[in-house]
Amino acid sequence: MIPVEAERPRALLAGASRRWVRLLPWAVAFVLCVALLPTTIVVLTADYGLNGGLASALAVAQAAPLLLAVVRPLQAWYVVFVADVAGALALLTVDFQERLLWPFPPMEIVGYVGLCLALGLRERRRTLLLVWLATAGANVGLGFAVPHGTGAKDLLLTILGGVALLLGGALRERYEVQRRLAEQETISEAERGRRTLLEERARIARELHDVVAHHMSVITVQADTAEYRLAALPPDVREEFTSIAATARESLGEMRRLLGVLRNEEAHGELVPQPGLAQIGQLVEATARTVGPVDFTPCDAEVPEAVGLSAYRIVQEALANVVRHAPGAATHVSLSVARPAGAPGDGQGDGQTDGQREGPGGERLTVLVVNEPPPEPPAGPLEVGGTGHGLVGMRERVRLVGGTLDVGPLPDGGFRVAAQLPLTEEDIT
Repeated sequence: MIPVEAERPRALLAGASRRWVRLLPWAVAFVLCVALLPTTIVVLTADYGLNGGLASALAVAQAAPLLLAVVRPLQAWYVVFVADVAGALALLTVDFQERLLWPFPPMEIVGYVGLCLALGLRERRRTLLLVWLATAGANVGLGFAVPHGTGAKDLLLTILGGVALLLGGALRERYEVQRRLAEQETISEAERGRRTLLEERARIARELHDVVAHHMSVITVQADTAEYRLAALPPDVREEFTSIAATARESLGEMRRLLGVLRNEEAHGELVPQPGLAQIGQLVEATARTVGPVDFTPCDAEVPEAVGLSAYRIVQEALANVVRHAPGAATHVSLSVARPAGAPGDGQGDGQTDGQREGPGGERLTVLVVNEPPPEPPAGPLEVGGTGHGLVGMRERVRLVGGTLDVGPLPDGGFRVAAQLPLTEEDIT
């Protein structure tokens, strides 16, 4: 029995780039069906002397499935093959001239060859071989009942059908080879793009190392040696240089971790503890020595590592913005843990905040950084050509842990950064 392969709803040549090529199978099938249907009826009745009703039924069974062959050629072959064999047996019941072809009249051969071509374009080698063997077997088997003697013309269907199957299979395999080559070229192009990206990342890493690391190292050395190079430094100035050196060394360490990621996309950074809530106090203290008074309300709650790191980075960026845009302004930093309004267990019902569904606890870490207007307008921007990536980075960090962020200017000229970060693992996305 011939195996039926997985159904393919797409028509023959449906993947062609040109529209006329995609429509060609439908056009050929329609022309064959329209031409062969009346021709078969006329030939079977007028030349072979078959009953008109039986001839019409055979014509429909042999020609109509050619339209189905555009989408499902193997199913169409089942119908046409049975109809052709039945037609050959039906012709044994009538007396026709010896010059007429039997067991398959010419119009049946034309339709069958077209069907075999469709099969070759769709089915695999094993199926095509079984189809040809079935055709040859039926042709040879009917030859034992030939009414007027045998001849080479009686095997015409087997020969032409085999040629059509071979031609269609060759065209299909050629198309498959071209498709695989195109896929391989696409993969190669993606690999080239990936290699270009890695080379660019390596170039950026080299430039960061050559430029930024050099300047930061110079700052560190100058700050460390200031008390030896400059005589009679006041204690507060000496402490300031010490703070500058410590901040520069910390920045160098973070930059080296970044360089490691840029040089190797599979690197996960150095195995060192990431900053969290415990380090925010040091960050606030260093900022206070630089720009002015900073009030800090700490929080000793145990928080997930991702939340602690996000809180640290948010405070770090907010204080950096104060240094850039509002030097000398009084700043307030506070960390607190609270259950948001509407969360389960707060006495206000079961609600949601900013589209974030609360977990069993619903507790969130609130990070608040507020600065007042600067005592004097800044003489000029601390950095030229700012990118505005700081607020974008804060939003991304908050989004990664499933929190919310509210930033914006205050009516009195100050600025406010408020973030709420979930503390339960179920809420962290």
